[in-house]
Order: sequence, then C-alpha cells, then structure tokens
Amino acid sequence: MRIARVLGAAALLLGLAAAPAAADSSPSPSADGGAPTQAGTSFRTATEIEQGQRATASGSAGDYLYWSFPADTGQRPTVKATVKLPDTHAAQTWQVDVYDGLRRRQACQYGAQTRTAAPGTSSVELACVLRTVRAWAEPWANDPLPGTYYVRLTVTGVPTSDLGLPVGAEVRVDSKDMGGAAAVDGSLAQPLVPGVAMKTDDEAALFDLDPDDGWSSGWWSDRWVWTAAGAVLAALAGIGGYALTRGSGRPRQVPPGM
Repeated sequence: MRIARVLGAAALLLGLAAAPAAADSSPSPSADGGAPTQAGTSFRTATEIEQGQRATASGSAGDYLYWSFPADTGQRPTVKATVKLPDTHAAQTWQVDVYDGLRRRQACQYGAQTRTAAPGTSSVELACVLRTVRAWAEPWANDPLPGTYYVRLTVTGVPTSDLGLPVGAEVRVDSKDMGGAAAVDGSLAQPLVPGVAMKTDDEAALFDLDPDDGWSSGWWSDRWVWTAAGAVLAALAGIGGYALTRGSGRPRQVPPGM
C-alpha cells in the first residue's frame, strides 16, 4: 500500500508537470477578418501581420513583396506563401526569404523555399520552417532572437516577356511552441523590434505589432516545472526505497536455548 501511494503521487506530479507544456503547444484560433490585403515594397514599409492570420496582396512579376510579424522566445515559426499566376506564362522561379529584426537572413530548417512553376501552372506554394527563436545568443551568432521578422516574396527567375504580369500572393505564419527544450540562460534587454530601443512612452516603435500575450521575459519556461517535478519524484523515490528496506522495525525474537 505504501508503494502504491508513492507511485500514485509520482503519477499525479507528472500529470501536473505535463499539463502546462501541453497547453502552451496548442495553437490559438485566429480569424482572417480584417487581414491585410496589400504588401510593402521594402523592409521599412513591410505590412504587419499577426501569426495565424492569412494576408493577401496583388502585385506584378518582378515586384518585391514584404510582410512583417512578431516571433517570441520558444516559438518555431513556419512561413507559408502561395503565388497565384496568370493563365498564360512562361516558367517562373519564386522564392520566399525570412529576415530577423537586424535584417539578417535566417536559414530554413526545411521546406520548399524556392520553387519553379512550369508554363501554364496556376499557382506555386512555398514554405520555410525557421529554427526555434532563442531568448539570448552570442553577438557573433546568427541565431533567431525574439522580435520582428520580415517575409520577402519575389520571383528570382523569369523571362523578360513575363515581367509585369499580374500575380496574387497569400502569406500565413504559424508557430509551434517548443517549450523548455529550447530554453537558454539569459535574455535580451529588448526584443529586436526596429525603433523600440529609441522610443519613449509617448512614441511608437517602427513596428508595434506584439505577440498576443506580450513579449516573454526570457527567464520562465516549463523547464522549471520539470525540474521541480524531478526533484519531488527523487524525494518520493528515496522515501519509497527507505520504506522497502527498513523492514518492520521490530527486533527478531531469538528462540530459547539458541
């Protein structure tokens, strides 16, 4: 019975520790109502979009289309873009690139970042899965850090006859919460949002779009929950082991004449 109680308490603690991680990883629903219908033409004029929001834009083959979105510590963003092409066109190669708040190009872990649409193809789909955003990194590192990210969509290979043809674009960004597995010891003083370090209380940063629950401080993660649960489980295991090995606590009776 004593062992059963120890195991039951351990199972309860594991369930409580896993609950926050499971809740954090579930995607939050978002509506497309009021989504942007145009894109910027440079980093400075990039159209702000929220994660989970489908943005659309019209342009021409040869244009540079820019959007920006916020990404916080522990998130692994996935950028998806669809280019709708005219009925008649030659082969075109499209590419989606992602840059951080310092305008450093971020590598894609996987995904079709560049694709070629054969003549007559109605659309081409692109994707870029970024590395997990870290709370802190060495100055020389190119690790993704919390702040504003830019999406640039453009055609990299197109015949002169197709330049200027009308195209439509759709962009959506979603993130997976990686939890304490991606936690590091340290955090930035400010997220990498252009203008945030120079703004005052009465001024706005160049890009004001923040995560729904605000920027993370960087010190908290579910790694603390698992660490505390591990310490409690170790204590319970020690108590259980002691209870099994100490016996009943009564001295043995020696038969007379022995």
